[in-house]
Amino acid sequence: MSAKVNPDVCTGCEACVESCPVEAIKMAGEKAEIGDECIDCGVCVSECPVEAIKME
Repeated sequence: MSAKVNPDVCTGCEACVESCPVEAIKMAGEKAEIGDECIDCGVCVSECPVEAIKME
């Protein structure tokens, strides 16, 4: 399972960027994108205030 951002829900608050232990999340414009460096820890899922990130 990997973390995926729903860009329609993401507000660009950067909470996930700040919480990622391996710096796998970057901002692409005003939306978060999760890169290949992701270790599927799920920290970003719990930190997202609008539930835009899911483990799939």
